Amino acid sequence: MPRALFSVSDKTGIIELGQALATIGWDLVASGGTANVLSDAGLRVTPIEQLTGLPEMLGGRVKTLHPAIHAPILARDHSKDLQELTELGYAPIDLVVCNLYPFQQTVAKPDVKLEDAIENIDIGGVTLLRAAAKNFARVTVLVDPADYGGVAEKIVLEGKLSVDERRRLATKAFDHTRNYDTAIYAYLAGEDMLEVGETGLGDSLAIGVKQIQSLRYGENPHQKAGLYAAHEGVGPLGGMLLQGKELSYNNLLDADSAWRAVSSFPPKESAAVVIVKHLNPTGIAVAENTAGAFAAALESDPVSAFGGVIAVNRTVDAAFVEALGSLFVEVLIAPKVDNAARRMLETGRKNCRVLEIPHFSTQPGIEIRSILGGVLAQERDLGDPEGTEWQVVSQRRPTQDEIKALKFAWVACQHVKSNAIVIAGINMTFGIGGGLPSRVDATRLAVEKAGSRARGAVLASDAFFPFADGVQVAAAAGVSAIIQPGGSIRDQEVIAAVDAAGMAMVFTKSRHFRH
Repeated sequence: MPRALFSVSDKTGIIELGQALATIGWDLVASGGTANVLSDAGLRVTPIEQLTGLPEMLGGRVKTLHPAIHAPILARDHSKDLQELTELGYAPIDLVVCNLYPFQQTVAKPDVKLEDAIENIDIGGVTLLRAAAKNFARVTVLVDPADYGGVAEKIVLEGKLSVDERRRLATKAFDHTRNYDTAIYAYLAGEDMLEVGETGLGDSLAIGVKQIQSLRYGENPHQKAGLYAAHEGVGPLGGMLLQGKELSYNNLLDADSAWRAVSSFPPKESAAVVIVKHLNPTGIAVAENTAGAFAAALESDPVSAFGGVIAVNRTVDAAFVEALGSLFVEVLIAPKVDNAARRMLETGRKNCRVLEIPHFSTQPGIEIRSILGGVLAQERDLGDPEGTEWQVVSQRRPTQDEIKALKFAWVACQHVKSNAIVIAGINMTFGIGGGLPSRVDATRLAVEKAGSRARGAVLASDAFFPFADGVQVAAAAGVSAIIQPGGSIRDQEVIAAVDAAGMAMVFTKSRHFRH
């Protein structure tokens, strides 16, 4: 008679699965609480200890770790192995149903204690899954309750699964144990899977992520896509979608860019708004309130803002929603949206996706990008390294107002695609040029966007000017001060152009490329 072994933490669906197998004559074996659940449902169950001849040990730490369990799972479907089982008085196990202690859910709790986390590291369950998955040529392994119904129907109708189906389920089991081990490693190492450890990037990179959303398509309709996260039960970017359709692949990229940018402006200091289109900010501004910040950010490039993603660093209120006017907004992101604003958005902007993210993107972490044949990993750029000192290199020193504007522009340009040029005032961008292969062309674009507002404004460049031509374009537009990293072999030519135009220039000695 075929035999199934049940040993699960999540009891979802096991009664129905057990009933289906019992109706066609399968023998059910189960451990501890799993056996109780099946027995209480009226099913005949053989307890694990009846096979091992030993009780559970060490408070349940040892239940299934015994040759009487693993030999019947690992036995291959040939006469030598089966004869050896018979001589030992064992019967083959044909199906293993197992899921693991909820380690990830346990360590996700803010007040989890180390001893609680340790007790939720599954040993026997992982061993059962690996043994059954290794022997998929004969044994079926089930780790996901979502698979129970289909497998039960297949066994009832056809007697067994095909080897390809067993292999698929085995692969799923190994994926489950891999992610489980990665979560344990990350917890004990004291780091999130995408955070940088004390020693930085190591020789290997273990990433345990699970699909939390199946996307309709990728950047284009012919590309399949999905959203994956390190922890289950989280929303996009770790937030909650309050309204609107599911975020698309491109929405998520723009939302990430906008949220990273707005996170650079502390909400305690001022309200900040960032408008992003195709990964590039079209406008960034700070003000006393969110409505004022939005109006200033929109003024930077009202044409490009259409259909953009807007990120706010403070609670969205009714005044902010009113300030949006008739602008079409794809996604609105904020740490919180108050009740009045939610009602207005629900009634007047049903197609606007609204995403609440309670935490700002200000923690160190690892960024990962795929390339052909591998992946690139780097620490996140969170601004100038500690100890960075700015240096005035021009004959004229910047005024106090210029210094304030330079500080704002320098933070803003760090979120623009390279080559990045930002023309700005004290609290708002006037013109942004980025994502172009020529820095002088990026300068021309920023000047064109700024128009007459470039006169008396400041300019920030994410990397050095390789030639004086960019400075000359800025000077002709009336820009009064420039901030850039410096470090070009032609720095003296660039400085001479600044001095000839009566501008001020600051070197930061810190570059902020964003490709």
